[in-house]
Amino acid sequence: MTHEHHDRETVVTSDGGGTGVGMIVGIIVAVLIVLALIWYFGFAGGLDNNPPADQPDITIEQPDVNVQPPEQPAP
Repeated sequence: MTHEHHDRETVVTSDGGGTGVGMIVGIIVAVLIVLALIWYFGFAGGLDNNPPADQPDITIEQPDVNVQPPEQPAP
């Protein structure tokens, strides 16, 4: 009976080594998306202070109101 000798190589790799990097990149992308949405909905509409051309510019002047308090308190 002859025994055949087989050479085998076992390669050990670390499992899950890229998980931390992927999580950091995902968090950065999520923060950037949230900041972009805040800017779009919060600040983008407020940059243009000119009214549209088809709507008139309405200016209302408030009247000058001088209110004088009563000289004696109410009974």
